Amino acid sequence: MASTTFEKVSEASADIFQAPVGQITLASSPQTIDGWDSVQHLNLVLALEEKFGIQFEPEEMDKMNTIGEIVGLVEAKLNGN
Repeated sequence: MASTTFEKVSEASADIFQAPVGQITLASSPQTIDGWDSVQHLNLVLALEEKFGIQFEPEEMDKMNTIGEIVGLVEAKLNGN
C-alpha cells in the first residue's frame, strides 16, 4: 500500500522535530510541537524537497504554518500547480 502525502510529511516532521509520529496531525503547528522553531522549519522544508523531489519558493515556506498546509502545498507541487 502506497504511503499518503500526509504519512510521508508526518514521518519527516516527526524525524525533524523529534516528536512521536502519532503526535503529528493536520492541525500540528509551531504552537503545538515543541521542537518546531525557525531552524527546524527550514530543516523540514529541505527534507521535504529531497523526499518529494520538489522546490519551494520563499513565499511558500512562509505559508507552511500547519502540517495540513504543508501537505496541501506538497500535493499541489506534485500535481504541477
